[in-house]
Amino acid sequence: MSEQRIRVLVAKPGLDGHDRGAKVVARALRDAGFEVIYTGLHQTPEMIAAAALQEDVDCVGLSIMSGAHNTLFPAVIEALRAKGAGDVVVFGGGIIPEDDRARLEAAGVKGIFTPGTPLSQIVAWVKANVRPIAV
Repeated sequence: MSEQRIRVLVAKPGLDGHDRGAKVVARALRDAGFEVIYTGLHQTPEMIAAAALQEDVDCVGLSIMSGAHNTLFPAVIEALRAKGAGDVVVFGGGIIPEDDRARLEAAGVKGIFTPGTPLSQIVAWVKANVRPIAV
């Protein structure tokens, strides 16, 4: 019996149209052996939560460059909880000022990665902080 692979949903909430970083992170996670689903641009928190449930993921990686992280990241977490998926680990990245980190962590964001973070650090964080959810 083989070990269950971690399933990751990479999502771009809101009107942010810059997805290069999300695609680079998605590819790095895939290359590290994770199962990765990328939702594409312009996702609402409800769409992201629905996709997370439908795809039975263990974690959601959010990417945002628009500055709406203080609104959208907590909204995704609330949407996940509303759908009974509060055990899904949420991490995020993008342009996130240091002053906003504590607020996001208090809202339930478990990891925050800004531009320039080595991909190996993100992969290592997921390996250390996410476990496949038993079905």
